[in-house]
Amino acid sequence: MSLSVKATGLAARAVSETVAELVSAKIASRIAAKDFTIWGPEAESESAIRLGWVSSAFDTAPLIPEILKLREDFAAAGVNRFVLCGMGGSSLAPEVITKNHGVELVVLDSTEPEQVLGVVSEGIERTAIIVSSKSGSTVETDSQKRIFEAAFTEAGIEKTTRIIIVTDPGSPMEAAAKADGYKIFNADPNVGGRYSALTAFGLVPSGLAGADIQTLVAEAQAVAELLATDSESNPGLILGAAMARTQGLSSYKDKLAILADSSLPGFGDWAEQLIAESTGKIGRGVLPVVLDASSFELSAGQADLLLAKVSAAETDNSEGLAVWGSLGAQFILWEYATAVASYLLGVNPFDQPDVESAKIAARGMLEKRAAIVAPIFSYAGIDVRAHNLDLSASEDVSAALHTLLATLKSDGYVSIQAYLNRNGNYDAEALRNVVAAKSTRPTTFGWAPRFLHSTGQYHKGGPKQGVFIQLIAHSEKDVQVPNRDFTLGQLIASQAAGDAQVLADLGRPVLSLTLTNSEANFSELLKILG
Repeated sequence: MSLSVKATGLAARAVSETVAELVSAKIASRIAAKDFTIWGPEAESESAIRLGWVSSAFDTAPLIPEILKLREDFAAAGVNRFVLCGMGGSSLAPEVITKNHGVELVVLDSTEPEQVLGVVSEGIERTAIIVSSKSGSTVETDSQKRIFEAAFTEAGIEKTTRIIIVTDPGSPMEAAAKADGYKIFNADPNVGGRYSALTAFGLVPSGLAGADIQTLVAEAQAVAELLATDSESNPGLILGAAMARTQGLSSYKDKLAILADSSLPGFGDWAEQLIAESTGKIGRGVLPVVLDASSFELSAGQADLLLAKVSAAETDNSEGLAVWGSLGAQFILWEYATAVASYLLGVNPFDQPDVESAKIAARGMLEKRAAIVAPIFSYAGIDVRAHNLDLSASEDVSAALHTLLATLKSDGYVSIQAYLNRNGNYDAEALRNVVAAKSTRPTTFGWAPRFLHSTGQYHKGGPKQGVFIQLIAHSEKDVQVPNRDFTLGQLIASQAAGDAQVLADLGRPVLSLTLTNSEANFSELLKILG
């Protein structure tokens, strides 16, 4: 099984100066042996229960026949549409697996009312859902599950025949699912969500949707020995060293541009959440920036951005990193490399303290049901609000954006956060690209609230370099969450307000744009910036 990482230019120098150190410290073999002391004493309690991913490809293989048999049973019952209700790592791995295997999986990783309504109302008679939550207490997935339960009941469908639960043993969701009679797949509790691609979280929804999960797992198994070897040719050590140690050279690179070609569709989004959530803490980290072939950053010559070209087949790169290998091999490679980079950066790759801070803030906003703060001004149907940003001289959205981007420092980045219906008519990459060109700085785009469970950790725990643009839909439709005292509209508004407040408390500038006619206003933004 071919798997390779080629480093050139500054990345090659970082690797040459670092890999011997990693080999001497036996980092690869110690990770393979699940040595939880690698990341220091403060990380030991967490890392001791988070290294199950190292052997996931072998440990979860026995689940495959059960998953395939369930798929056959669904097919016999005329069920051929599968919806995944999950957030962060629980949704991003199945999304990239099914894209790469050319099968359909509807990923519902949002609380935006119109998006949820659209998914629930389509083809309910042939639909089954997979509800994935490691903790078993994720508010988004619990809300989606309740809404689907009501929809199945209304359609006269026995809900226990259409809902599959994936969760850790002993979680609140497992207890409730057992009481309700649902089919349950337990995941390995010693694997964190962002490392769970090859566990039940990745395999159950992907296998039910029709992906060849046997081949996927075999690809990862085939490279396990290579990645466990203490050798200067180990691709996991090379990639990890390049990710972390280019930060210590004269041309400082603490941002990683991930350009995956058409042979690995969607891979950048999965790698983004893995790297950002693992490394972005205590003021350190690697900022992943997901690009496509038309992205501004590819020709901008940004000194702090290291380019990684990723492909399933052999590829090359004149400057930076060329990474090639099959999807299953890439999963385990990047997990190893991220753990290695975290070791070199001196951070715990398995905790996520700032993800929790945003959840707490969102709960606080939801409980208070605070009155909506009046916008500073409105322009072309867009309501403008801000934190840590003086917009007193701004009269339109263009001026507000100019004021925000003027706060960027030479090492800064822009984060666009879209609390919108992901299935709507939005050209996300076009907007990201326009903002990147306008700011001349690396720019990320995250669908909300899913990014709160992954890249949100870097925004708050990583280097204080970011400026933030929130795009929030004002939806005329809303959905009451059954047996809860809030609606989806109230939940997503609280999530946006809570995250903005946490960022503001950290001194970061936040520009919040509420789109009263979301698709039309989105198009208007492109014109304003263009």
